[in-house]
Amino acid sequence: MSHAHRATAPAPGAIRSFDFPLAQTDRMDNGLELHSVRTHRLPIVTVSLIVDAGEAALGEERAGLAVLTGDSLEGGTESRSGPELAEALESIGARLSVGTGWDATTVYLSCLADRLEPAMGILADVVLRPSFPTAEVERIRGQHLAAIQQRRMDPGSIATDAVHRLIYRDGIPYGRPLEGSVESVSLFGPEMAAGFREARYRPQGAGLVLVGDVDPDEAKVLARRSFDGWRGDAPSLVEVPPAPPTAERRVVIVDRPDAVQSEIRMGHVGQPRSTPDYFPLLVLNTILGGAFTSRLNLNLRERHGYTYGVRSGFAFRRDAGPWTISTAVGTEVTAEAVREAVREVEGLLADGPTDEEVDAARDYMAGVFPLQLETTGQIASRIAELILYDLPDDYYATYRDRIREVTREQARAAARRCIRPDELTVVVGGDAKAVRGPLETLGLGPVEVVEAS
Repeated sequence: MSHAHRATAPAPGAIRSFDFPLAQTDRMDNGLELHSVRTHRLPIVTVSLIVDAGEAALGEERAGLAVLTGDSLEGGTESRSGPELAEALESIGARLSVGTGWDATTVYLSCLADRLEPAMGILADVVLRPSFPTAEVERIRGQHLAAIQQRRMDPGSIATDAVHRLIYRDGIPYGRPLEGSVESVSLFGPEMAAGFREARYRPQGAGLVLVGDVDPDEAKVLARRSFDGWRGDAPSLVEVPPAPPTAERRVVIVDRPDAVQSEIRMGHVGQPRSTPDYFPLLVLNTILGGAFTSRLNLNLRERHGYTYGVRSGFAFRRDAGPWTISTAVGTEVTAEAVREAVREVEGLLADGPTDEEVDAARDYMAGVFPLQLETTGQIASRIAELILYDLPDDYYATYRDRIREVTREQARAAARRCIRPDELTVVVGGDAKAVRGPLETLGLGPVEVVEAS
């Protein structure tokens, strides 16, 4: 093979066709929404139960309660102790886990297809009849308190928590860490867990997803047998006000004396998952900071060598989550890195992306989409989003088409509507004595120094 031939990158091939598996849907008499997908790739099944029990429903004084309650579900049930529950799962080769976010709590279960019936019984037992034993609750509370203390010592977490706190008004859930505070977590006990489960774990508004080697009709029978006795109206929706505390650009230094590196976070209140600009923003963010070949990474990493990597992203939630840029750089180049990041944002808004950038971003996102759906768990997670965000059943069947339909002008218009560089809050976790002067010369707004909390 000639040297010239090896030096020429091959042209990209055509994007392969891909069909997202459509789910058979049903609604049980108690309001529980059932989605089942049959796949024959492996003899396994993934089950996801999604309940409207996210952290956004909680005030400051109960912050972390949703996460703690979800983690405590595995501590035991009315008929099984924690060790007995673990043994029951192990005996049938099933795995159970719980994840809690801002919008929902999801209980995941995976097992071999021929063990689905007893596995579903265990899942129902965990969700409907948890016992929240005191010893287990105290153990989980202790683990969370230790994690919070560790987070307070991690420079990246300090900067992330600071930017979220500053871009939202006081009392807005999105402005605090998902796991809560030392003060709120210290109050956690079995009664609080049981009360939250009773109030928020309701079949109305919940969804059950089964993906794998299971017949949809059989899935329906198992779902009814396991959850038919579950009752309760949908819990009330809690809206998160999107208004930021200020509409002015500012710089806040979280002082870390003698730090050799600065953690940089910048952003403002972003967009909800329901935004009509969702697909243009996905393409736009891939161009700005959502891929290795993004403008931010090519500038700060490749051109200037300031960082190992920089990312931007919208945290799409039911309500407007944050839009942020994050990176870490040496103390001596902190101001330069902030300047270049802001310059890239302003340049993208002023001129818009190029046709070549839009084409590359669309092809990349459409090309990797099937790779994100190779397992039953990945498919179940996407279907869970249909339930959580009230999306149409064929949403992911048309997903790649909608990505590839985004035009340069649509991406540019979405950027101008949704990204506001004049309202940026720039947080730098670093040595204030070393970085304050250079940051002030950028003219980005008032520079304030605060102590790390």
